[in-house]
Amino acid sequence: MREIVTIGHPVLRERAREVTPEELGSPAVQTLVDDLVETMRAAGGAGLAAPQVGVGLRVYVTEVRDNPRYPYKPDLPLRVLVDPEVRPLSGESFEVVEGCLSIPGLRGRLRRHAEVEISYLDRDGERHVEVIRGLSAGTFQHEQDHLDGVLFVDRVEDPRTLTSWESFVAFQAEAFAEEARAIVERWGS
Repeated sequence: MREIVTIGHPVLRERAREVTPEELGSPAVQTLVDDLVETMRAAGGAGLAAPQVGVGLRVYVTEVRDNPRYPYKPDLPLRVLVDPEVRPLSGESFEVVEGCLSIPGLRGRLRRHAEVEISYLDRDGERHVEVIRGLSAGTFQHEQDHLDGVLFVDRVEDPRTLTSWESFVAFQAEAFAEEARAIVERWGS
């Protein structure tokens, strides 16, 4: 388990650097990957990027399995992404409510591309290219942003949509769950 750094920490605003082939197989990077997975699961996140634990490398992990924080998100098998690239496949987008483990207790509305292609190395250096749609596409875009020093609050167009977790649950969660179901129905995962 590693400590998750929060907004204001400089590493969250810097572009993370690529992982060299020599580094990828190193005990330090392999331990980082294991720690990211463990920390993400313990915190109840859908993803976690290396900068969020204070490490400026282009690495993140994603996974959703019956996550009580995201009951509307479809399951997403564990992925380890090293030096990933995310490319929108269409101009279509949707509005989503996001939060972030590095900005505890805050949520806000923003737009994400509905369909993306992700290209990345896994922890063993194997190249993968996948098309990801719907809410899962939003998860990958959120984590990719972390590698570029961008936080979800930077993408919130209307700051009046910012809300505490408690107020989101009390006043918006039910309506957003319906919106999320429509996104899943339209785009799949």
